Amino acid sequence: MAAALTITEFTDPACPWAFSAEPFRWKLDWMYGEQIDWDVKLVGLSEDPAEAVARGFTPEVLAGAFAMIGREHKMPITTAVPERMAASIPACRAVVAARLNAPEQMRALLRALRLRTFRGELLDAEETIAGAAVDAGLDPEELRSWMDDGATQAALDQDMAAARQPTPAALVQNERLADWPGGRRYTCPSYELENTEGTHLSAPGFQPFRVYDMATANLLPGVARRPKPESVSELLSWAGTPLATQEVAVVCELSLEEAREALSAVATEEPVGSDGYWTLSAA
Repeated sequence: MAAALTITEFTDPACPWAFSAEPFRWKLDWMYGEQIDWDVKLVGLSEDPAEAVARGFTPEVLAGAFAMIGREHKMPITTAVPERMAASIPACRAVVAARLNAPEQMRALLRALRLRTFRGELLDAEETIAGAAVDAGLDPEELRSWMDDGATQAALDQDMAAARQPTPAALVQNERLADWPGGRRYTCPSYELENTEGTHLSAPGFQPFRVYDMATANLLPGVARRPKPESVSELLSWAGTPLATQEVAVVCELSLEEAREALSAVATEEPVGSDGYWTLSAA
């Protein structure tokens, strides 16, 4: 059975805004399940770390930005100053390689790369990508061979080109786009939503959940939404991966304090930054 809605998600594992929007993606997944088909495209935010430094975006500036975004959006992001700036292109290439060769594990790899970089690992380091591959159940050497395949680079080039061709509706929301040498591009995360009747909506850039809530309600008026989880244990079991307190709070419709209290009774926490990730405790 075909999904009722396709969401093209423009993202990048290096982007803290895309990471901060993960609670909303989890909630959409919980509410609609297989009614949504996610088409993940990689923006390719940075290829040469030296270019960022030349623009004044140093490791110290990055750490300050991470601290601000972590506090504002309540996601686990390290505040430590990295030893150097990192490029995102190698990690983007890894995600595209998984999408082409092991699509069922692509999302897990993207998640693992995010968790590692926002814990403080260098995103372009070979050991970071290899570790994320293991986390996602992939063989690091096999992933590396897929990354070196010309088809992977061609697909990444197509993703990056698409990210630099916003829809007319997205261009109207200009403040949610970014400059690149050829014009404007999507920021992360940007969603392009289309239902089976061909109705299309653009939600570029980081948005509050109510935007996605309204968009999906209009595009899927006859599709039943799954009620919120009966418990945080149910959510953690369904997710199959450690979740941040904020992710649990959003999906379960709890305050951060209520989520933390419920989680502390059934799960163990790995602290990162000002928060952490929760895993169900062994029975």
